[in-house]
This record gives sequence, structure tokens and C-alpha cells, in this order.
Amino acid sequence: MKLEQVKAIVTGGASGMGRYFCEQLVAGGAKVTIADVDGEGAAALAKELGAAAVAATCDVSDEASVTALIATASKAMGGLNVLVNNAGIFRDGLLVKQDRETGAVSKMSLPQWQKVIDVDLTGPFLCTREFAAHVIENKQAPAVVVNMSSVARHGNRGQSNYSAAKAGLVADTKLWGVELARFGIRVGAIAPGFIDTPILQGMRDDVLAGL
Repeated sequence: MKLEQVKAIVTGGASGMGRYFCEQLVAGGAKVTIADVDGEGAAALAKELGAAAVAATCDVSDEASVTALIATASKAMGGLNVLVNNAGIFRDGLLVKQDRETGAVSKMSLPQWQKVIDVDLTGPFLCTREFAAHVIENKQAPAVVVNMSSVARHGNRGQSNYSAAKAGLVADTKLWGVELARFGIRVGAIAPGFIDTPILQGMRDDVLAGL
């Protein structure tokens, strides 16, 4: 597949690595749908990139939102053949911790766990499922899915939620690759280390200094 033939959705495309992916795809001649929960940011980038880019507001953890994204992107670009599952969040915290002065024990909350799983694991599941179904139903293969995992998949202190999501995404990448191969859909994953993007802005300065 040549870049000029690419009709891609990039989730989390308004900032960070997603923004870079969108910029480089358009520079190479591809059409791109910039999908992001930050609709204004996506629209601003689409305007900057020109006619080859369109914006779509999407919460990847919401099934209806993802279904709408696939329909919107396909209509805007005249089809789909690439999906980049890039959207992701942090909600870091130790599983349990004890205050050194008071002895009080605090725990990672269920919402803190679940929100990361919803965005970083359920999101790629929903997006890949709907993308693959669309490609198969509309005979748009060959197609490619790229999942953004992380070195945190091996387990990173303070990231029970994030590490679980990224490890799960690697496992899903392997099995989706097997399941979707017969339809002409390739699935792969990239697992980068820490990169200076807006997602790191919520981390403490002392933690960032130690990276």
C-alpha cells in the first residue's frame, strides 16, 4: 500500500504522537481523519493540514461514538484502509500505599483503574472491531491496524492500570492479526518508551526527572 492510497483514522490525533502521525501521513499524500475527544483541537489541526485532513470528535471508550466515527471517516475520505489506535491516558497511582507520617493506607480507586482500561484497551477493541467490520463489508482490503502499546506492558511501578491495558493490547494485536489475516487486514503494534508529549504533563516533576 502506497501512502497516496492511505485513508487513515488516527485516534488521539489532536496532540502528541497522534498529531505527528497525522502530519506525516498528510505530508506523504495520505488522507487522514483526526479523531479525538478534543474536538476543537482536532478541528484546528485539520484546518492547518488542509483538504487531506478532516476532524471527528470521538470518545473511543464509547461504542456509539466509535460507530459514528467509522461512518463519518469513511464518508469523508471515500473509504477506510488504515487505523492507528493511538488514543490513551494515564491515571497513575500505587496499588496501595501508606503515609509515612500517619500510617494511613490508601488504594488505587476502581474509577482510576477502570478509566484507563476503558480508553487504552476497550477503545482499541471497539475501534478495531468496527474498522474491521467496515473493511470486510465494503471490500476495502488490503487494510492495516497499528496499535500503540508501550514498554509499560512489562509492568511499570505505579501503573497497574496502564500496564495491564498495554499488555492486553499486545495480546489482542497478536490474536487479531491471526483472526483478520484471511480478510486482508494486517495488525501490528508499536511499544515506545517515554516520549515528551502532553500525556506526561500530569506526572510529578520528580518522576519525570527520573525517566
